Amino acid sequence: MFRRKHTPHFNLHDAEQREAKINEMRAALGPLSARGEKYCNESCLIRYLEARNWNVEKSTKMLVESLKWREGSRPENIRWPDVSGEAETGKMYRASFPDREGKTVVVMRPAKQNTSSHEGQVQHLVYTLENAVLSLPEGQEKMVWLIDFTGWTLAHAGPVKTARESMSVVQNHYPERLSVAFLFNAPKVFEATFKVLKVLVDKKTMQKLNFVYKENEESMKTLYEHIDPEALPVDFGGKNNVTYNHEDYSKLMTKDDIKTASFWAEDGNHVMNGH
Repeated sequence: MFRRKHTPHFNLHDAEQREAKINEMRAALGPLSARGEKYCNESCLIRYLEARNWNVEKSTKMLVESLKWREGSRPENIRWPDVSGEAETGKMYRASFPDREGKTVVVMRPAKQNTSSHEGQVQHLVYTLENAVLSLPEGQEKMVWLIDFTGWTLAHAGPVKTARESMSVVQNHYPERLSVAFLFNAPKVFEATFKVLKVLVDKKTMQKLNFVYKENEESMKTLYEHIDPEALPVDFGGKNNVTYNHEDYSKLMTKDDIKTASFWAEDGNHVMNGH
């Protein structure tokens, strides 16, 4: 009679066990390119391990797929002139204010969609995510999304193909980067679209989504717990009169592109926010 092999119980709070998993994953990855080494620092390995419940085999497979994706699409090489046209209306941008803990906030306004380019929209998303990650202060790993559905109709829904690839990119290649997302003033007509999108969203991400309505005081309290009303734009029920200015934002992104190039330089030794 064969005895079942005993698998030791993994204790997430045991530093030694965590370290052993990280080391096991690093060994499984094998030799990496210079950019691969820079990407796969300890914080990165932990994010992928957390995304797959500390299963080394599944986490390694996920990370290898991300490295292949990064090698093929080179997200770190996207520059502002590549996506400026997509960004003209302010449909997605890094906010000038953080959340209460200092996390980067990304604002999305689906009703301001201004193109029909699948490739352009996905590239714009990737550029914004890369920029948001590199803008995180030391000690912060995650970002906050503010998604404003004001004025949104089914005409803004866009192809399922683009939604599918966008969700795939976020979930598979930026794991554990989203802290919380606020879906602000989503209209009733969005519910049908959301039912379709729910199929594309994993359980962990679903738990991070919060529907918030300006006229619903209780739901607004949840938003205020994360972002100070003094910093929050008036459009989102806050007191900050800040608005998106494409010319000013272009200047900011042009400066950020220089930082990005410096960070990813082959001979650079920077370590930034676990990226």
